Amino acid sequence: MTVVRSTLPDEARRVSCEALQDTLVDLLGLSLIGKQAHWNVVGPRFRSIHLQLDEVVSAARTHADTVAERAAALGVPPDGRPETIAKVFSLPAPDEGWLRDSRAVEVMTEALGAAVTRLRERIDATEKADLVTQDLLISITAELEKQRWMFEAENFPGES
Repeated sequence: MTVVRSTLPDEARRVSCEALQDTLVDLLGLSLIGKQAHWNVVGPRFRSIHLQLDEVVSAARTHADTVAERAAALGVPPDGRPETIAKVFSLPAPDEGWLRDSRAVEVMTEALGAAVTRLRERIDATEKADLVTQDLLISITAELEKQRWMFEAENFPGES
């Protein structure tokens, strides 16, 4: 059943919606990683990292909503169900339990870096298919790169 008909040709819609669905999973997963770290971070930089993690969570959730709405606008229902995220999510995540502040920074730097790498692949894939989706992915990449830079700067010059 198609509720919304896209103006994109079928192949362009398929490419765009695949990129959007994969991005939705990454963003929802990032928000969960961020909250897990937020609740469990400990150490002398607890407060600043605790607050910084909430910034990532907020950005990821906001972008996830925009991505899901773009997919819906193209006529493909977005899938953000927990079982979908659990089945396909593959970004680096923190271990169970308390999380040293420096390790929380490492995990977020790694997860954000992996998400950006995947977003850049999707940007390339959507270049000919749908410039609107590509533009959305570019803006999300810019935000996640900024967040990654801020986390990476927290551990300079590589403290443990």
